[in-house]
Amino acid sequence: MIRIGIIDDEILARKVLEDYCAKIENFKLVLSTGNPLEFINFAQQNEVDLIFLDIEMPELNGLKILSSLINPPKVILTTAYSEYALESYNYGVVDYLLKPIKLERFLKAINKVATSKLKQPKKNKGGEELQIKHDGVPVNISFKSILYIQSFGNYLKIFTDSRMYLISETLISITTVLPENFQRTHKSYIANLERVTKATKTHLLIEDNKVPISTMYKVIVSKKIEVLVKS
Repeated sequence: MIRIGIIDDEILARKVLEDYCAKIENFKLVLSTGNPLEFINFAQQNEVDLIFLDIEMPELNGLKILSSLINPPKVILTTAYSEYALESYNYGVVDYLLKPIKLERFLKAINKVATSKLKQPKKNKGGEELQIKHDGVPVNISFKSILYIQSFGNYLKIFTDSRMYLISETLISITTVLPENFQRTHKSYIANLERVTKATKTHLLIEDNKVPISTMYKVIVSKKIEVLVKS
């Protein structure tokens, strides 16, 4: 069974996709919403295998939603604007559907899902290591030692207890190998929530470092810290 989510602020567009999904025997619609934040909160607590995601929505851009998720599900983007096509593939989406979406084109898109690996890589457990190449030399970094990660142009700065590593990587790609306790807090930052000593409305304090929290990630960060404190 493939668990499906639909995120689109247009009611009629959602209805079309809901009807199409109902025609597919092994599809189970677990969420259909016009509120991007509702989906983000839902995805933190529930498993979703594939989402149909609108790009242009009043509260959040669909591509920004993608960048907010650790280990995101498979994604088929839906939009009325063809100019996003090239940018969308930087996010590893399965397909890109232009509205109004015809059933034939919908079926072609989901066939791509069927022929690809549906499940994302499993998240690493605490105590394991992140494998990187620093100056061309393989290096293993304990996840526990990582304080936070910062985007730096086409590179990432990985700040640890002992030093900073600069690697050629993106925040989106590195999220697929990070444990549950790592969370995007800002378009340019990922924080190790287990290392947080203080949290305010605008930033996290990790050791002596201030990691910013943007409005987009405030609810997610707060909930995940709350869960960590209770566990």
